[in-house]
Formats: sequence, structure tokens, C-alpha cells
Amino acid sequence: MATKVQYTVDTELSLKLFQEGASAQQNYDSSIAGKCRDGEFGIFYQMDRLEAYGLTGVFFVDPFPALVYGPGVIAKIVEPILKRGHEVQLHIHTEWLEFARDHELEHLRGRNIADFPLEDQIRLLDQARALLMIAGAPRPTAFRAGNFGANDDTLRALSELSVRFDSSFNPAFLSGECAIDLPPETPPFSEHLGVGIIPVSYIEDRPGSIRAAQLCALSAWEMRDALTHAAQNDWPCFTIVSHSFELLSRDRTRSNPIVTRRFESMCMNISEQTRLEGSGFDGLQPRQQSRLATLPANLVRTALRYGEQAVSRIRYEVGILSTLFLNEFAAFESLVAV
Repeated sequence: MATKVQYTVDTELSLKLFQEGASAQQNYDSSIAGKCRDGEFGIFYQMDRLEAYGLTGVFFVDPFPALVYGPGVIAKIVEPILKRGHEVQLHIHTEWLEFARDHELEHLRGRNIADFPLEDQIRLLDQARALLMIAGAPRPTAFRAGNFGANDDTLRALSELSVRFDSSFNPAFLSGECAIDLPPETPPFSEHLGVGIIPVSYIEDRPGSIRAAQLCALSAWEMRDALTHAAQNDWPCFTIVSHSFELLSRDRTRSNPIVTRRFESMCMNISEQTRLEGSGFDGLQPRQQSRLATLPANLVRTALRYGEQAVSRIRYEVGILSTLFLNEFAAFESLVAV
């Protein structure tokens, strides 16, 4: 049976840009469309490339910016995703509540949904779902917390609202903001507090350390090996994280060709491996597996990614390395990954 691969995109407007005075359109152009001096590299580019390989994306859309910008900007995000046959699911960043005005939730404050008691979490999730559906989305069947900042009460709230799956559980973030009380090795479809858990997948990048399956976190080589490993070990599903602005430089003024190449390589790997199948959450069928074998560390592979990340930071955040050097580095990565 094929391993279902979810390419998930946390699709969100920028609170920082809002605080800096950006209009809804300006925020949309940067955070959602990914407009920069090199072109557009946001959700439309990502959908173009996914479709070129016959793949479907899952877009976790945060509707809470509607509390400050109005509902129109969320509809502008949701409509093209659904029109093109991709999936919309629920995502929230509760940081927006601080700036809501004339709204029943405006008195609530918290960086993460886990910062609120159960009763308020139910209210927040119910309101967020309503805002998403007003924007044209079908009733969501899956949820991911902003910053992965969920806890067990979040799962209780999702169960109360009959949301089938949670994908907030990120084992690589258990020492940070993810407070769901599960062990890192929890397999997909494990039921916890009435909700099916679809963890963010991960690899062992060095002995005793794990790293999330995220475009900006894994090299093309690491992602390829992780996908192959999942297929060979009959994983029921493999969940990858990205963002609507992930293919841009940190200041969002230009594209990041290193991450863009990773994205293209990922799409190609999923489409070419017969034991992998792109999938949304709506197409998932529970398949229990007691334990998943994690892709073991490969120090050469990890060291190469460290070098690539350093090049990316210097070239696309500082801007002093040559394009020629980057091309040579990419060629070296392709050679050693064979």
C-alpha cells in the first residue's frame, strides 16, 4: 500500500507587516502571493509546480486576520486554492486577537492557543472555523496550531467540535511551544483525546537529535532519503511542512533558489516513486502502525546541509557570495546524493 504524502502549507498573513502599517493587499502580496523582485513564489507558484507533477497541496489557512482586515482578504486566499482542486484546512495564530476591535473575542490574549483554558479554546476554534467557512471553505477536517503551540486541551476542543485530525504535533518542537503530551515516536493515526494525530514527520539528523520534515529545514538529499525511507518501511503517511512565503528570502525581497530547488526536488521525488502518493487529509484512511522506523542519521548528509544552510543565509540574507559558487555547491550536492 502506498505511503500518503501530505505537502502542507501554513498559509498566513504577517502580523509584523500589519503592525508596520501594511494594507491587506500589501500583506497579501508579500505573505500569500510571495511577490518579490524575482517574481511570485507564494501559493500560486507552489500550486503551479505541484500540479505540474500531478500533486495536491494542503493549505492550512489562518482566518484570524479577518478580525483586523475584514473577511474579504481570507476569501481571496481560499477561493483560488479550492478552485484549483487543492485542500483548505484550519490554522490559527491567536496573536491577532490583541488587535481585534469590536469583536466578542477581543479581550482574549495569548501567543498560542495552548495559552487559553479549554472553554476559550473551544470558542476560538469555533470562531476560526466559522470565519474560514464564511470565506468559502468547506467544514475543515484537520487543524494545525500556529507555532505548533497546541496542548491536550486543544485536542479536547477539536474533539468537541468534531474536527477529525490534528497536525499540530511536531516532535521536533516538543522542547519548544508544542505541549501535546505524547512521545516523539507517536505514529500517524494514533487517537489521543478523541482526535486522530497526524504528526509532522521528521528524520534523525545526528545521533539523539531529530529535525522536522520542512522545506527550509531539510536539504533535497535529506528529504529524498526521508521519502524513500517512508515508502520502503510502509509508513501510512508522511507529512511535510512549508509556508506560503517559504520560498522567499527572510526579508521577502527576493526568492531563495536553494529552497526553491528543494521544493522542485521534493515534488519530483513524490511523483516518481510508485510507493508514494500525494494526498490531502480528506483522502486519508486510518492505518494503524505501532511504531515507525525513523530515517537514521547520516553525518555526511547532515554536514552537507549545514554547509548549504550557511550558504543560503549568507547569500540570501547578507548577499556577498556569488551565484557561480551556489551553482557549484548545488552540483556537488547532486553528485554526492547519487
